[in-house]
Amino acid sequence: MARIVVLGAGFAGLWAAIGAARKRDEIGAGSDIEIRLVDRNPYHNIRVRNYEADLSETALPLAQLLDPIGVTHGLGEVEAIDPVRRQISLVTSGGGEMLGYDRLVLALGSEVMRPDIPGLADHAFDVDTYAAALRLDDHFASLGRSTPSPGRSTIAVVGAGFTGIEVAAEMPERLARVGITGSRRIILVDPNPAVGATIGAHAQPVIETALASLDVETRLGVRVTSVEAAGIHLNSGEFIPAQTVIWCAGMRASRLAANFPGARDRLGRLLVDPFMRVADLPGVFAAGDIASSVVDGLHPTVMSCQFARPMGRFAGHNVVADLAGQPMLPLRIDWYVTVLDLGGWGALYTEGWDREVRAMGAAAKATKQTINCKRIYPPLSGSKDELFAAAAPTVQAPPPTYGAR
Repeated sequence: MARIVVLGAGFAGLWAAIGAARKRDEIGAGSDIEIRLVDRNPYHNIRVRNYEADLSETALPLAQLLDPIGVTHGLGEVEAIDPVRRQISLVTSGGGEMLGYDRLVLALGSEVMRPDIPGLADHAFDVDTYAAALRLDDHFASLGRSTPSPGRSTIAVVGAGFTGIEVAAEMPERLARVGITGSRRIILVDPNPAVGATIGAHAQPVIETALASLDVETRLGVRVTSVEAAGIHLNSGEFIPAQTVIWCAGMRASRLAANFPGARDRLGRLLVDPFMRVADLPGVFAAGDIASSVVDGLHPTVMSCQFARPMGRFAGHNVVADLAGQPMLPLRIDWYVTVLDLGGWGALYTEGWDREVRAMGAAAKATKQTINCKRIYPPLSGSKDELFAAAAPTVQAPPPTYGAR
């Protein structure tokens, strides 16, 4: 029996596994091809919701999604990958394990960048993983029980990109949920001269308006020099007393991408062709945040579930087609949108690579909630037919816009 191994159960990995099972079923190769997914966790995390106050629906058990379609799944931390011997070194609860494969789908995702800043590892929170989001949630609960102080009611969010803005905009509700109101302060820190510098000039005025309405302060053009339990020091000389520091300053592809030779981009991502194959590595496919593919002839994919999900579906389909000697399908995506959550103010919806504003406020918030709570979820019914239908190697239409300009 040939074995396909999918590493990672994020948006790309989950859909690669389901897409592979769909194609295996289509060609009637159920007894000839094993599909095995490996992840460090027994759940699929709806990672883009980790900044939200309610985490109750953000971890979906893999058994619920994979058992109905005959995909084997197990827990393990990937230690190393040998593409020559086609072997994966895993750390599991039983110790070490060597796992061989005939075809491999890398979907190990990305991780928040953590520079070597004194005190950062010990005193800062993040929302990079479900476990990290739960830790932050527990911290807020403890704040609600603690003695009032300036540091207790001050939140410092470092990084004014997509994640940092969404985290900062959510903070008024997070603080209110634990009974902290009134003199609270939310401060967004970034080395760039403007909030949302990576999002574009069209979006910046809207973001600034939203943050001002939420009383979010900014410290721009500055860097964090150290973090301590009582707050953060900036290179401007300012000390911000804050018992809550949330680090959202940049993403990088999984470090395991370095196991493979060949070119990588500035984010450490492996370069893949339209079929999701890694260049010069027979039998290796990659999808999601660990991979970069030019999907419209000009623009490389962005680290987001918007691209990870179709990349996963096509990688899953193609890895089985490749193994079975059948034609593969190229991925092409001709549209790009961004939907930025801006907390109680609403949201921002843009279209195109220059991010033209199409909707904002409550109208854009309706789109954001449709995406976060419906569009990016796999079917939860346990139905094989529904899972396979959702994993078809196609590209969805853009999400709905309400009140678009």
